[in-house]
Amino acid sequence: MAEKKRLIALGFEGSANKIGVGVVTLDGSILSNPRHTYITPPGQGFLPRETAQHHLQYVLPLVKLALEEAKITPQDVDCLCYTKGPGMGAPLQVSAVVIRVLSQIWKKPIVAVNHCVAHIEMGRIVTGADDPVVLYVSGGNTQVIAYSEGRYRIFGETIDIAVGNCLDRFARVLTLSNDPSPGYNIEQLAKKGEQFIDLPYVVKGMDVSFSGILSYIEATAEEKLKNNECTPADLCYSLQETLFAMLVEITERAMAHCDKKDVLIVGGVGCNERLQEMMRIMCSERGGKLFATDDRYCIDNGAMIAYTGLLAYAHGMTTPLEESTFTQRFRTDEVLAIWRGKESSKVNDHET
Repeated sequence: MAEKKRLIALGFEGSANKIGVGVVTLDGSILSNPRHTYITPPGQGFLPRETAQHHLQYVLPLVKLALEEAKITPQDVDCLCYTKGPGMGAPLQVSAVVIRVLSQIWKKPIVAVNHCVAHIEMGRIVTGADDPVVLYVSGGNTQVIAYSEGRYRIFGETIDIAVGNCLDRFARVLTLSNDPSPGYNIEQLAKKGEQFIDLPYVVKGMDVSFSGILSYIEATAEEKLKNNECTPADLCYSLQETLFAMLVEITERAMAHCDKKDVLIVGGVGCNERLQEMMRIMCSERGGKLFATDDRYCIDNGAMIAYTGLLAYAHGMTTPLEESTFTQRFRTDEVLAIWRGKESSKVNDHET
């Protein structure tokens, strides 16, 4: 009997301030997943041009490291996957260019991947969540998502800035370090907060808005910190509690609408332990379960792109070289997830 051949993908993620290269197999085994983060000085964000230069500097060493750690050669790779979008234009361009070059050198097919869908599929395979409502929270995105009839449908989202962007920008106001991330440092400071300060709570149906809250807390911080009426920890605590309560509310509403009991949190902000705790309480009260991961999988990484691209590749999907472009706007619900539902049984047909 012939030995089954493992399908293997090499994936590139570079939509924001992290460049990652991952090697995975179709069963979700992560053979390697190195990444490098572009970290700016306290009080500063990351600009597209400088971020792209960082990615250019690290991408090829990461490819070499990923292959070494996975103990494979380019000949073992079945397809090359990359983030098509959404994200920042200049950083996205780095992965798109590298993938085109490697595809022609190694004679391997390309698979373009939606960044948001990749977060979901990585979350599902790592946690074992079957068909949950997904809360996708990161520096660039905030969406409540559920799978229905071939696509990941968006039931609610931010109407302005993402929750991660709100946290990051407030971290700049307090000049918190960006190492390892501003959101992480806000989370640690929030644990020391004792005084809750009322902030605007902006839920509009299934959608949320964060820009007004940010403006309000920026003004509040300037006034109250100057007069010693509160501490930076109090402000971080109050901001987290308010933002996360809003997210739990719209997630619960989507659960009721979709008649689903479980929730999966993905994206960089999904690492936040307080958000996980609040969501876990809500899920348990509804007789459901929370699925969440740690920073290895929540935060942008190459393996999530490789795995999602491999799912598509196993179902016959590839991206022609001339179409291997990138876009800053790529909606989650634009993707036809042919590997879900009845079609998923066909995956094993390719593992021969």
